[in-house]
Amino acid sequence: MNEKRKQGILLFFPILVLISGMIFMAVWSYHMHQQTAYGHISALCEIVLENSPEAEPELLSALKDYRTLTEEEMEGNNYLEKYGYRAEGFCKGMSRHAFLLFIVSLAIVSSFVFGVWKYRRQNRKRIIDLTEYLEQVNTGAGGTLIQTQEDDFSQLQDEIYKTVTTLYQTREAAVAAKQNFAENLENIAHQLKTPITAAFLSIQLMKEENANEYAVQVEKQLERLNGLEESLLTLSKIDTGTLPMKCEKVDLYTALNLAAENLNDLLRKDNISVEIPENGCIEFYGDLEWTMEALINLLKNCMEHSQPGGTVHCDYSGNPLYVEIRIWDEGTGFDPDDIPHLFERFYRGRRAGGNGIGIGLALANAIFELQKGTITAYNRQHGGACFEIRIETCP
Repeated sequence: MNEKRKQGILLFFPILVLISGMIFMAVWSYHMHQQTAYGHISALCEIVLENSPEAEPELLSALKDYRTLTEEEMEGNNYLEKYGYRAEGFCKGMSRHAFLLFIVSLAIVSSFVFGVWKYRRQNRKRIIDLTEYLEQVNTGAGGTLIQTQEDDFSQLQDEIYKTVTTLYQTREAAVAAKQNFAENLENIAHQLKTPITAAFLSIQLMKEENANEYAVQVEKQLERLNGLEESLLTLSKIDTGTLPMKCEKVDLYTALNLAAENLNDLLRKDNISVEIPENGCIEFYGDLEWTMEALINLLKNCMEHSQPGGTVHCDYSGNPLYVEIRIWDEGTGFDPDDIPHLFERFYRGRRAGGNGIGIGLALANAIFELQKGTITAYNRQHGGACFEIRIETCP
């Protein structure tokens, strides 16, 4: 509370000084005007009485009448003009006082304006310094502000330092935790690889000696487990920043067709078709293989939500800023409660189809993010779920 009162006093002190100075100058000017007028009338009466001592009664009577005159009666009185006198010849001391009043008033106003300008300039400089410091922090450059004296921004600066320090510590802890998680994930994926490979070999031998439906079921589960292992390994590489990602021109039409071809067996099984229009050569800079992998996951998701004999639709377009890909199905769409969580790892929606474990969409999202892209999901107005991808065209 005391600090706020101090800041309030510092803020209104220049205004208070200006108002006090102007009031003082007005009172002083009025007082000087009275003193000058009184001195001039006294000098005039003295001269009259020296020349005509017998006129004293008339002069005193005239002074009494003069004091009863109103301001309206005295203002603009030009009686002496008929004798050839002008106002410039009287009250000569008033010009000196007026000049002095002007100089003092100018000094007070100038001091006030200079004080306000200096105060605003200091505040502006402090704001610029704090802003530049935060910009350096945001870009990772860091830095320190050197403060020579206490001012109105001292407490704000201290709080900014505390907040930045806390954020640095939190970020370092988060990066370390993420790195540790990614390493553990990679270790788990590698540990799974050996028993999965051994189980595959055993199943192949079992099928050769005595093929039965149980062996087929076990093989399907092993294939699913193998896919999980590969996805976990890919996610761990993304987290650690070790996923090899090329930066070359990728044609959208080619990427969509290659992704659809990889799903031919599943598409034929459920009699589902993929519609890909040819909209010309639209390209962006990225990795064709990983883009195709992400598109496979999106196409597969739409395929799992389509009825037998249905169609998965694709469309793409481009502009100077980004390319856009849309993939949608003719199914029931997403549950509205699932949409905010669709791209979270291991999240399975209420209407999830197939035997997925909730990694495909998260993996697709991570791949597009590495290529300066974003992916959103929504329900179409006329039915069906839609994925919309936007990727920057510049490398």
